[in-house]
Amino acid sequence: MAEQAQVLQRGLKSRHISLIALGGIIGSSYFLGTGYILNQIGPGAFIAYILGGLISYLTIACLAELAINAPNPGSFVSYAAQYISPSWACGVGWSYWVCWVVYIPSECIAAGIIMRNYVPAVHEYIWAGLFGLIITLFNIVKVKFFGESEFWLAIIKIILLVGFSVLAILIFMGVIGPKPGQSLGYANLFKDGGLFPNGYIIVLVNMVVLLSNYQGSEIIGLSASESTNPKKAIPSALRKISLRILCLYIIPTFLLALIMPWKEANLSTCVFSAALQKYGLLEVAHVFNFFIIAGALSCANSGLYATIRSMYALGKRGMAPASFHHLSRHGIPVKATLITLGVIWLVLLGSYFFSSSQVYTNLLGMSGFTGSICWISICWSQLIFRRKMEKKGIPRSKLGYSIPGFPYLTHMGIWLQVGCLLFVVLTPTLRSSFYFGMPAVIIPILLYKKFGKK
Repeated sequence: MAEQAQVLQRGLKSRHISLIALGGIIGSSYFLGTGYILNQIGPGAFIAYILGGLISYLTIACLAELAINAPNPGSFVSYAAQYISPSWACGVGWSYWVCWVVYIPSECIAAGIIMRNYVPAVHEYIWAGLFGLIITLFNIVKVKFFGESEFWLAIIKIILLVGFSVLAILIFMGVIGPKPGQSLGYANLFKDGGLFPNGYIIVLVNMVVLLSNYQGSEIIGLSASESTNPKKAIPSALRKISLRILCLYIIPTFLLALIMPWKEANLSTCVFSAALQKYGLLEVAHVFNFFIIAGALSCANSGLYATIRSMYALGKRGMAPASFHHLSRHGIPVKATLITLGVIWLVLLGSYFFSSSQVYTNLLGMSGFTGSICWISICWSQLIFRRKMEKKGIPRSKLGYSIPGFPYLTHMGIWLQVGCLLFVVLTPTLRSSFYFGMPAVIIPILLYKKFGKK
């Protein structure tokens, strides 16, 4: 093996950090999954996205405080080990790894399904394999190249959603559509049962599925250790991400509810494309569908980056084979990368024997469940970190960054997510997420307790 580097390669700039975090939270699960959310909740789906955005912001803010004041490679895994317990960190780290190595192939499959609509002669799994190869190449080269590729992939998605928002406003005002000059009004928001035709409780029932659309926000912390200037890059990225949550999630979803009857939305097609087709923008809808592929690639690209760094931290902490934290002379965790890629390819090849749509649907809930466990751990670690600073007599003013409204907002971030997980357990259609998520946490904890010290 090449000569060992002492630290992870630092090649990411502030713009890379911002776009990596954004890339992880806008994937095909948002473009496709929003149809399911709109159908289940009704026109008030945008309010559910506001709640999800609040949870996401609180989690990122907690992680930003940790990343700036106690930078540590491996981010939340290392923080959980330091401030909660090593066994809990092992469970969180491995469940996070399992979540992504299963979810990443689903993004490749989603892109393959879209491509087969345009090139039916080529099987969707051939396309999925091609996209998997692209993502593999992005993650075995230098960190700087990864950051640059993710930067441009994320920009494509920003342009896509801004373009949809502009078109949706024109449709709403009557500039585009079958009735020129006649505004649609707010009928789609309030007819057929109002904002929440299926009741208010349905918002909390589906919150775990919705949170899977925000997953990847924690990547800002994982990339912090590889930033050239964390104290400047992380707060800047946090402010930008908060604005983008509003502009790229909440506003497009609200505009979608204005122009698309909630009963016509579903998971079988991209609801944004369906809305554009409904008003005669067929060519634009095709372009939108095509660029969803960029969303899937970018989300999988960011997720693979985070997954490899998570395994690196597990190896460094003795929660995985020690060789997993060995670095190449370029500062890349080679064995962690190869093992992760190997398992992802096994999942991708094994999924050939199952229905691609069924695999994709089930992973939305599973990803949201395991992601919530990770996010709860982040907020919990920050809570303990701040308490320790207070015991040492270190005032808030001495911190490079601190979450506002402590400890109330930290507790809000924790207990909102605990409530979401309880609804998963109580909801039969989502209970499979619990059956998948809990063993992914508990089994590594038990194994660490028995073998970790050895």
